[in-house]
Amino acid sequence: MPTEFSSANPTPSVPLPKFVSAEPTPPERPAWRKRFAAFRYIPKLAGLVWETSRSLSLTMLILRALRALTPIAQLWVGRNIINAVYTSLSTHVTNWPHIWRLVGLEIGIVIAAELLARGQILVESLLGDLFTNRISVRIMAHAASLDLAQFENPEYQDLLERARRETVTRIGMLTQILAIAQDMVTLVSLIAGLVIFNPWLVLLLVGTILPSLVGQTHFAGLAYSLLFRFTPQRRMLDYLRYVGASDRTAKEVQMLGLAPWLTNRYRVLADEYYQQNKKLSKRKAVVSALLSLIGTLGHYSAYVLILVATVRGKVSFGDLTFLSASFAQSRDLIQRFLIATSEVYEQALYLRDLFAFFDIKPTIVNRPNARPVPRPIQQGFVFDNVGFRYPDGDRWAVRHVTFALRPGERIALVGENGAGKTTITKLLARLYDPTEGRIYLDGVDLREYEVNSLRQAIGVIFQDFVRYDMRFDENIGVGRIDEARPYLEAVVASNGSGPKMPLYEPIVLAAEDSLASTLLPRLPKGYGQMLGRRFEDGVDLSGGEWQKVALARAYLRDAQLLILDEPTAALDARAEFDVFVRFSEITKGRMAVLISHRFSTVRMADRILVLQHGRITEHGTHAELIAKGGLYAELFHMQAAGYR
Repeated sequence: MPTEFSSANPTPSVPLPKFVSAEPTPPERPAWRKRFAAFRYIPKLAGLVWETSRSLSLTMLILRALRALTPIAQLWVGRNIINAVYTSLSTHVTNWPHIWRLVGLEIGIVIAAELLARGQILVESLLGDLFTNRISVRIMAHAASLDLAQFENPEYQDLLERARRETVTRIGMLTQILAIAQDMVTLVSLIAGLVIFNPWLVLLLVGTILPSLVGQTHFAGLAYSLLFRFTPQRRMLDYLRYVGASDRTAKEVQMLGLAPWLTNRYRVLADEYYQQNKKLSKRKAVVSALLSLIGTLGHYSAYVLILVATVRGKVSFGDLTFLSASFAQSRDLIQRFLIATSEVYEQALYLRDLFAFFDIKPTIVNRPNARPVPRPIQQGFVFDNVGFRYPDGDRWAVRHVTFALRPGERIALVGENGAGKTTITKLLARLYDPTEGRIYLDGVDLREYEVNSLRQAIGVIFQDFVRYDMRFDENIGVGRIDEARPYLEAVVASNGSGPKMPLYEPIVLAAEDSLASTLLPRLPKGYGQMLGRRFEDGVDLSGGEWQKVALARAYLRDAQLLILDEPTAALDARAEFDVFVRFSEITKGRMAVLISHRFSTVRMADRILVLQHGRITEHGTHAELIAKGGLYAELFHMQAAGYR
């Protein structure tokens, strides 16, 4: 293993990973083979629905199958009723028991069809809710398993946006498919009757409908291509809506008078999409109207054939009613089939985005036989000629970085913005893997350790920490969620009823260590107080107060390594002093990495690393660096001059 600041040869560069699906961008006019390839995702969707609830899925199939047979049964009984009445009129002999049995049977079929329909709606509604919840949870879980660099990739963001917005309601697609299957069963039964009369009617029926299928599928592909191309613009529209109408941005938007600019930018983007969609919709309307005329002519041609056959005495009046109704219903079913197939095809294109998202694999994963992080850490961390470059980026964020962090040592990272300080902390926590070089923990490559074990050993608060619109205790408890989760969930489950639950002691201690407990006098509900303005009775905090809450998260972890990225940037001088007195006490015997632009804070570190353009240019104690007269001394004197 290399020693600190060694001159070891760099290890071979690691190929940059590809984060998004290899699915090609849909062309303006996708080929027919590629169009119908989207249907291959339907069996996957059916599998997801079946896994959601087998009992509800099976019930849904049975109800659909039974409903599919009710139209032909009703028409057949109606035919027999008309023939029985006609026979009575022609023979002057009325078989009332037979007629009433047929009428009763038809009423029974109608009632059964209605009950089946109501049951189907109930079952599909329940199954739809379960499926939507399951897919939403799966999207969240899969997103959480991916790499930080993937979240920073615009193509990944576009794919996630389409998966999140366009696919969580795709249970409706499966019900459409089942409706198509149900209609096909009904259609086959109706066509069987037409075939007995005249097979040419069926060919005429199908031939007049096929052009509509081609047209519907063609325009569905163009509509998806349009939405695909406009995904980045749609994300921008969502962001503009947020900036223009959010409590987080309201002060600055009003003070700077940004509303006219934001609304106009939204209007221009929205109108651009509207004009493209309008053009496509007009083309679709004209072509669809022309194709529907073909279907209408085919319907009435068949109707004329049936009427002529009836006049010539080849079929009875009951058969006339049955055949004309069968043909009319068959035409409607085929039209409905074509429209539904077109919609299913369009939704299958979006379904591709869902499974493409699920196909993305993280690059930061546990290796076989990964080991847990030792407790306590014996030798510490060593960076050996580490370099990192963001995927598809030309600039190295850090390069040739070599240093050691020993147990019990506190180091500070100093440098101008963009020097690579935060990148180093993310590499320590294995949010990124080095593009080149190695990071060792106790002499073992960091990649050999379990990812969760490593991150549990590290407490980190980044400069852009999250302000959760949740309770005060939840905001702290997320820092060690595995241990705090039973308490937090029990509080939510009690919902204020029953005896008051005792506070979770680690949360209380973390709040005291970070001085977040000093906020309690202004929180009416104490640790149960909702923070932020998003929900009712929420109390918003200042930037410095939020920072104390974020520090409490880091302290709650009882981590072997604490990483604080600008932890006191929003604190006043007195609060900053108090925080670092506590920080000095808490980090005794533990490793700590501190990033700060305040040199009064940096001086408490055992060793200071100075970064410039992604490289370590200086290292030493405060006194040693001042004596060197390099970049650190320059920055220190510049800051000190502001206090004179």
